[in-house]
Amino acid sequence: MARGAPVNREDVAAFAAQSRGGARLLGLDLGTKTIGLALSDVERRIASPLETIRRVKFTPDAAALAAIAGRHAVGGLVVGLPLNMDGSEGPRSQSTRAFVRNLRPLLALPVLFWDERLSTAAVTRTLIEADASRARRGVLVDKLAAAYILQGCLEALGRLEAG
Repeated sequence: MARGAPVNREDVAAFAAQSRGGARLLGLDLGTKTIGLALSDVERRIASPLETIRRVKFTPDAAALAAIAGRHAVGGLVVGLPLNMDGSEGPRSQSTRAFVRNLRPLLALPVLFWDERLSTAAVTRTLIEADASRARRGVLVDKLAAAYILQGCLEALGRLEAG
């Protein structure tokens, strides 16, 4: 199954050039109440769910992200962009872009926006097939969606390197 796509294909090459090689990437699934996080390995091949941050306000949310990025020596951020089904940007996309715009001065890391359409649905379907309870799905879905988004980026970076 395809794992989304970069919002702009040229951005992948620019992101690869800007992000520190040998450093992990941090995937973000930015929701209104939570931020799902996923982390790549240093070879940037595998995305693993990391944790879910309960959103409070921008300043503590940004501080939590900065601490996590520092603790894991992150070299770039892959942020899920919630596009409409027709590919247009709506209020949720604008909110995500505003969050990243405010975060950039605090975290001097390159950012790649990744089309996250259907990521939550795909993860939820997988959890249902695994017979996870509704409560368990609620705990896991955000960080698994972040891993799904990040894995799509890692696959695109791998194809770029293979060339």
